[in-house]
Amino acid sequence: MAQRFPVPNTGSNGPPPQRYPPAAVPPNLRQYSGPNFPIQQRSGFTPPPQMGNAGPGPGGIMRPNQPYSNLRQGPMPTPPVGKRTADQRIPMSQQKPCFWNSDFSHSTSKKKKKLADKILPQKVRDLVPESQAYMDLLAFERKLDATIMRKRLDIQEALKRPMKQKRKLRIFISNTFYPAKEAGEGEEGSVASWELRVEGRLLDDTKNDPNKVKRKFSSFFKSLVIELDKDLYGPDNHLVEWHRTLTTQETDGFQVKRPGDKNVRCTILLLLDYQPLQFKLDPRLARLLGVHTQTRPVIISALWQYIKTHKLQDSHEREFINCDKYLEQIFACPRMKFAEIPQRLNPLLHPPDPIVINHIISVEGTETKQTACYDIDVEVDDTLKTQMNNFLLSTASQQEIQSLDNKIHETVETINQLKTNREFFLSFAKDPQQFINKWIISQTRDLKTMTDVVGNPEEERRAEFYYQPWAQEAVCRYFYTKVQQKRAELEQALGIRNS
Repeated sequence: MAQRFPVPNTGSNGPPPQRYPPAAVPPNLRQYSGPNFPIQQRSGFTPPPQMGNAGPGPGGIMRPNQPYSNLRQGPMPTPPVGKRTADQRIPMSQQKPCFWNSDFSHSTSKKKKKLADKILPQKVRDLVPESQAYMDLLAFERKLDATIMRKRLDIQEALKRPMKQKRKLRIFISNTFYPAKEAGEGEEGSVASWELRVEGRLLDDTKNDPNKVKRKFSSFFKSLVIELDKDLYGPDNHLVEWHRTLTTQETDGFQVKRPGDKNVRCTILLLLDYQPLQFKLDPRLARLLGVHTQTRPVIISALWQYIKTHKLQDSHEREFINCDKYLEQIFACPRMKFAEIPQRLNPLLHPPDPIVINHIISVEGTETKQTACYDIDVEVDDTLKTQMNNFLLSTASQQEIQSLDNKIHETVETINQLKTNREFFLSFAKDPQQFINKWIISQTRDLKTMTDVVGNPEEERRAEFYYQPWAQEAVCRYFYTKVQQKRAELEQALGIRNS
C-alpha cells in the first residue's frame, strides 16, 4: 500500500510507524490527494482529459490526426487489477503522445507489406464507386504475379535439363607449299616445306548477332590427332596430338609444319567434346533400340520404351523385367531387375567414335594454297538458356516495383486515415451530446490506463470491495497524508524551517 500512497517528507518529527517503507515521489508528478477508489460527488464537474494523449473514442471512433495503427474496434477491454511499483510507473509528463509523423511512416515502410494491406475497406468502396477500378487492377495484379511466378518455376525446371540445339560446324583444312630457295648473297637457303592448318566456325554465327563473341574452334573438341604418312616421316614423327586439359587455352585453329616436297596422305581424327557425356552403344543394342550414340538418360529411356512396347515387365513382380530373346543375348540373363539396368548397361557403353577426315597435302599445281571444307553436326547451348538465366537473375525492375508498392501502401493508409476522420466528424455531427459523452468515457479510461489508476469496475461498484483489510489502512494513510500536507503549508506560511 505504501507504493500506491506516497508519503511526503515530514521534517524532523517524522511519520508514525509504518508497515511499509515510504516510496519516492517523482519530482515532476503531482502529489496524489485521494484514495485510489472512486468517491461519489454530489456536485461538481470533472474536466475531460487533454486531447493530446487520449485514445480513440468508443466503438472505434477516432480523433483527427491520430495514427491509424492505434485504432481500436469496439470498447477498450478492462485492464487487469494488478498493481505496479512506483518505479515502474511512468509520469504523465514523460509519456510521449502519439502523433502522425515521418518516423511512423518510415517504420511502416520497413515492414513486410502484404496484399491485404492494399485492399480498400468496403465502406470506402461504397462511398467512392470509382474505387472499383482500383480493385479490378488489384485482382489483375494477383493473376499477373501468379503467372510470372509459375513461369519462373517452369524456367527453373527447364534449366535443370540440358538445352541443346544442333548447329553446323564448317571445318576448313588448308595446306600451303613453300618451295625450296637457294642460298644467295646475304640470304640463307631453305628446303621445301608445307604447312597444314585446321580451322572452323559455326555457320550463320555472325548473321544473328554481329556483336556476339564467337566461340573458339578448339572448344568443340576433346582431342585432335593428325596422323601423317608413316613411311615419309618415320614412326616417331608422324603423329601430332592435342588433348584437352583443365588448363587448356582455347584457340581458333591448329597448325602443323613439316619439310617435304611430295604429296602426303594424312588422317585427321576429331573427338567431339560432348556436354553432357555421350556413349556409343553396343552394335546389337544399337540395332535393337535404334540409337547409335546418346547420353545415358536417353539410352535408358529408349530401353524402357522398348520394354513397355513389348510388355516385358513382369505382371506379378513389377520390379522384374522378363528378357526376350534379343535382350537375353545382349544382357546374358533371362530375367533382371529394373534397378540393375544401369549396372548391366556399363559394359555395353563405349566412347563415341571420332570424326575421321582423310586429306591429301598436295604440293603440286599452280596454287600454293589449297583448301577443303567439311561440315559436321555439333550441339551447342540454346541461346534461350542465356535469356532464361538473365530473366531469373534480373533485378532491374524490382526496385521500381518496390517503390510503386510503397506508394500504393502509403496512399491506402492515407485513405484509411481520411475515412477515420470522416467517421469521427460524422458521428459528432449526427449526435453531438451522445458522442461527447462516449468520448469522455473513453478518454477517462485511457487516462486511468496511462496513470496506472486501474481497477475492476464490476468489483468497485459493490460495497464488499471496500470492506477488505487494505481499506482501513488506506483511509489512515489518506488522512495522515492530508494532515502532513496542511502542516507543510502552515509551516511554509509561517516561515518555519525544519532544522
